[in-house]
Amino acid sequence: MTARSLYFSEPESVTVRERPVPDPGPGEVRVRTELSAVSPGTELLVYRGEVPGSMRADETIDALGGTLSYPLQYGYAAVGRVTALGEGVEESWLDRQVFSFNPHESHFLAEPADLVATDLPTERALLLPNAEAAVSFAMDARPRPGARVTVFGQGAVGLLTTAILAEFPLAELVAVDRVPERREQARAFGADRAVPPAEVEATVDDDGADVAVELSGSPAALNDAIATTGYAGRVVVGSWYGTKPAELDLGGRYHRSHIRVRSSQVSRVDPDHADRWDKDRRLAYVRSWLGDADADLPALLTHRVPVEEAADAYAMLENREDGAIQVAFTYDRD
Repeated sequence: MTARSLYFSEPESVTVRERPVPDPGPGEVRVRTELSAVSPGTELLVYRGEVPGSMRADETIDALGGTLSYPLQYGYAAVGRVTALGEGVEESWLDRQVFSFNPHESHFLAEPADLVATDLPTERALLLPNAEAAVSFAMDARPRPGARVTVFGQGAVGLLTTAILAEFPLAELVAVDRVPERREQARAFGADRAVPPAEVEATVDDDGADVAVELSGSPAALNDAIATTGYAGRVVVGSWYGTKPAELDLGGRYHRSHIRVRSSQVSRVDPDHADRWDKDRRLAYVRSWLGDADADLPALLTHRVPVEEAADAYAMLENREDGAIQVAFTYDRD
């Protein structure tokens, strides 16, 4: 058997490298990946070369300990089964289904402490990191009962954020995306209205939205979010724009609006929540929510692509073709 690992070799170019399947050392297990999810946000920035090469890939995930310079491995959503144990690892780990924040590869080694054992269906377990991000955005949005909330961007993370916010007692939840299939899914996930960007201003009255959550990855959408937020409202920026500049229109009404614009990112819990929440508690809630949610979460997984055809998958996501929302790589060759 050979293991296969996906590498971003240069902008808009990926390769799959083969190597021997590794044997676990003391205290390690070997995982054979069943599915790994493509992040259509950060990962597409890496694919395009729109990230600072000297920046750490993720300082909170050991498997992503390097920088974002080419060539590199990336990805942080792998579901598989433990197929071999190293010395000192409990036998109960063998054949367990696990989730790992690991790049795209068919086999990898990890310490049990870095794995999340789960009995969720594979398609739901695959959503753990995106659902965790969505919960984090909802926590940072802090919508009050009766709030009017607008979510810009209905990719996988945006749709999960819409599904979570739909469980709040809101007056109205509006989803914004230019792709009709994503707007349809947003309505299925609980949005009261789903509109293209050109129509978003017509969805708010003179008071504007109380909260806007920007998850589209497009800097232009941040201006729309600010423009449609009412006096003293909150704009939560979950998008990472990478090296793309965000040219904001802060003239006109913004100067007197007292609108709060703040960043939100899942790697750390906002200190405002740290009195009662940490990452372990948040992840435990996410696992529970994924198991209990009434929404048709597997509908997000629109495409399964053999890892050998990864280049086609990234091009499809880049061009938003074929109604792609969540793409996952398969590893069925072995």
